[in-house]
Amino acid sequence: MDARNPAAPPSAFVGASPGEAADGQSAAWSRQSAAPHDAESFAQAASSILSAINTVIDGKQQAASLVLTVLLAQGHVLLEDVPGVGKTLLAKTLARTIDCSVTRIQFTPDLLPSDVTGVSIYNQDTHRFEFRQGPVFANIVIGDEINRASAKTQSALLECMEERQVTVDGGTYRLAEPFMVVATQNPIEMEGTYPLPEAQRDRFMARISLGYPDTQSEIEMLESHQSTSPLDRVGAVVDVAEVAAMTARVRNIFVSSAVKEYTVAIGQATREHPQLRLGASPRALLQLLRAAKAHAALAGRDFVLPDDVSHLADAVLGHRLILDRKAASSGETPSGLLAHLLSRVPVPRSPAGERLLR
Repeated sequence: MDARNPAAPPSAFVGASPGEAADGQSAAWSRQSAAPHDAESFAQAASSILSAINTVIDGKQQAASLVLTVLLAQGHVLLEDVPGVGKTLLAKTLARTIDCSVTRIQFTPDLLPSDVTGVSIYNQDTHRFEFRQGPVFANIVIGDEINRASAKTQSALLECMEERQVTVDGGTYRLAEPFMVVATQNPIEMEGTYPLPEAQRDRFMARISLGYPDTQSEIEMLESHQSTSPLDRVGAVVDVAEVAAMTARVRNIFVSSAVKEYTVAIGQATREHPQLRLGASPRALLQLLRAAKAHAALAGRDFVLPDDVSHLADAVLGHRLILDRKAASSGETPSGLLAHLLSRVPVPRSPAGERLLR
């Protein structure tokens, strides 16, 4: 991606790359972003989670890292791909690595909203209605094949995912913390699927496509999955308190005004592109910046660089963009248009005029 802002003023300074930390700028940012979870413990916990996932999911380190990024950014993730590539297995493995409550919902065409959120049942003894919690009341909720349910049932998750609460019969019930929905879906061209409404897609921080494993990874999978499932050997490596401390550290990652302006510029470019019928929402940009903070923390930094934002732009924004009919019929894709936009949005530079990379 070529930067086209050679005359960036000193106010556009974002921060030093790891090799430039000696100039004192990184230290200053670290003082501003003191976090309740020290860097060493954070790195050890993140490494333990990724190692556990990679023992089960062969050859998908990037997908595992992105799922962890979404977890630490307190978002929700949508795993989209053809059947049989490990979407549900990845979701279950992530849940196994954390000592927390986990539920799974198998979405079907006859699933009702009350099957997700819960229902009020009349108690004959007390002569009162009592609320029975649904499977959404858990730390990690695995929604399997979410696009096989109707839009009415999918809408039951809107309040849960955005506000972390459920409203039933006039009563509001808070969900567990942390709370994350890991949903899987098959491509909409497949039989028996419904396209997710725009509002539903916008609730997911990121969409991940696993794809087929490479040859060596697939051979290793055939060898390791013959007698027993590697998932049976995965245990919890962190607990809820540890995850809460890690997310607290991510929230305290410093973001400069230049990076915020860069993020907004990307969003505005998607809204103004003539081939896009729907661009990135303000919620999308907020989630992009949250994900960038988690990405920076996993990279061992306490500040965000522009490349943290651009690296995650496709995963966070791609599923939210809607092409117009002409662009869609010509074979254009949201990812392709987004890559083109990123190459045109000026990247913040340091006072020395060097574009800042990870």
